Amino acid sequence: MKTFAQAIFLAIPLAVSPVVVAQHETFNVNPDASTVAFTLAEGSHNVEGTFRVQGGSISYDREKKMSGSFVVTAGSGNSGNASRDKRMNSDILDVGHFAEVTFAPSSYQGDLSATGDSTIQVTGVFTLHGSPHDLTLPMQIHIEGTNLTAKGHFMVPYVQWGLKDPSWGFFKVAKEVGINLTLSGQLAHVN
Repeated sequence: MKTFAQAIFLAIPLAVSPVVVAQHETFNVNPDASTVAFTLAEGSHNVEGTFRVQGGSISYDREKKMSGSFVVTAGSGNSGNASRDKRMNSDILDVGHFAEVTFAPSSYQGDLSATGDSTIQVTGVFTLHGSPHDLTLPMQIHIEGTNLTAKGHFMVPYVQWGLKDPSWGFFKVAKEVGINLTLSGQLAHVN
């Protein structure tokens, strides 16, 4: 009887472990519940605005691997000033040639809880103006049931990355833009 109990005790973790290791999650981004807000220092004040999240799907596993991407519509930038937005879209972002901005994560560091709050670092490729850039994003994750919200703040050195500097004469603009990202959506469990 003792041998049978020991065998069961050892067999249960072995039987369950392939399911735990193989399990991964897919996060389907809801564009209507997600936002990309930007802040750009312009002289003595800040310009603030938003871009529209087009969609996305990101898969991850407990081995800290990620795949997929999310997409932002480059021409959706709205700062509340039509002439500034037109210049941003045509002269800076060149949305006629580069209609999308994407982030494709490849891995994460930190512990991602199955429920509640987690803080992780997500590493991947941020593509802006057609050029890929390695980037690590600090993210606050909240999971409740099948709902997931990911929030993060990061800086984009857009001039260093080859985009046009909108400064002219005495009018000076910061060379980095602050991004506040909020992605919300649904989780799908896959074994």
